[in-house]
Amino acid sequence: MMGARTVMQEALFYSFSLEDHVPQSHLLRAVDHFVDLSGIREKLRPFYSETGRPSIDPELMIRMLLIGYCLGIRSERRLCEEVHLNLAYRWFCRLGLDGAVPDHSTFSKNRHGRFRDSDLLREVFEMTVTRCIEEGLVGGEGFAVDASLIKADANRQRGVPGEDGLPPNIVNHAAREYLEVLDEAAFGAASPATPKYLSPADPAARWTSAHGGQAFFAYSTNYLIDLENAVIVDVEATTAIRPAEVTAQRTMIDRTQERFGIWPQRLAADTGYGDAANIAWLVHERGIEPHIPIFDHARRRTGSFQRDEFRYDHQHDLYVCPGSKELLPRRRNFAALRGDVDQDGFIRYRASKHDCEACALKPQCCPGQPNRIVPRSIHEGARDLARDLAKTDAYLTSRRERKKVEMLFAHLKRILKLDRLRLRGPNGAKDEFLLAATAQNLRKLAKLIPMPAAPALA
Repeated sequence: MMGARTVMQEALFYSFSLEDHVPQSHLLRAVDHFVDLSGIREKLRPFYSETGRPSIDPELMIRMLLIGYCLGIRSERRLCEEVHLNLAYRWFCRLGLDGAVPDHSTFSKNRHGRFRDSDLLREVFEMTVTRCIEEGLVGGEGFAVDASLIKADANRQRGVPGEDGLPPNIVNHAAREYLEVLDEAAFGAASPATPKYLSPADPAARWTSAHGGQAFFAYSTNYLIDLENAVIVDVEATTAIRPAEVTAQRTMIDRTQERFGIWPQRLAADTGYGDAANIAWLVHERGIEPHIPIFDHARRRTGSFQRDEFRYDHQHDLYVCPGSKELLPRRRNFAALRGDVDQDGFIRYRASKHDCEACALKPQCCPGQPNRIVPRSIHEGARDLARDLAKTDAYLTSRRERKKVEMLFAHLKRILKLDRLRLRGPNGAKDEFLLAATAQNLRKLAKLIPMPAAPALA
């Protein structure tokens, strides 16, 4: 038979514990085990006034942001509503049942002030890296690096031609930040080329069509990960072009060594990081094995002899062709000394026109040219090492493991829902990328490190 209608009756007293109502299997319970924010109050103390009304607890705001990024809640307004209603979120934020949830505008005020001035979000991220190292999740032997495009909060239809510059009436924090980073290698100084379009809403975002579809304004998030468990050991925001991403790779490798004392033996990356100067930097200046495909402009597509069929004589600085003729960097002496290295960092070794015309192998060597020219980079020694490494089993392992960084980007966009930025300007991109990488490391810890057993009930 039908039961009686349920009628809510207000009790005079309640016996209620948040601890009992958060399941042991809840993600935030596992994440909470690895979050240590005990030091942030002292770090932020110099950024608060000694007078005035008490501020919102900074630890509460960081915990709320971690909830948002761990669980893909992209709106801070909605985050405040969810924390107000959800018991597990209240438990994680140490709010209790009657704790007041701060207004969403508080996050913006602190982000543009104390959080950025103190570099707090980077410290929170590095806290997760330190914890991963302590838990044995970071091997330190092999790293991988890559970048992924994240759409900026900028309407592609509102762009203005890059050669015209920004309209003079544009005054916002994103425009001010754009002017501040014009000389930084990760942004304005990454390329001398003028962007095709600029966004008045976020001028530092780069107009790009790298995905092959419609062009859009974007930033690049750069990850340096440890290959053992795909822990993110560093993250950097840059403009969305390859030279800036290569610069970010160097910054992250050096910063990881400085902050954590980790120096990898090998680095896996895609062909975009395989230019000669970067390979030489890894090999000669940092002593890291580049498990990176070489970006080789000298490959010929006509079926004629490839460059590796010419033997290089180190002692006499010349190449010997398959027909046993010499290719020299210069064929005659000039009254004024000329450099052999061109603006791209290559020395061009030329065969004698007379030798080539009389050679029976000319149709297989240089059928459309009077003589054969072989370019050699000034960093060719490092490139040769990279080519030799490409023949090893360790290289094949690195190429397979490198896909872990791409899986992290897929997780970032599909699970954490960071396929489009919510904040504007270079600092906004940095904040979002740091918090997202922090969330991914915390989720990694929660997944791989077992929770301590719950105390038995008496």
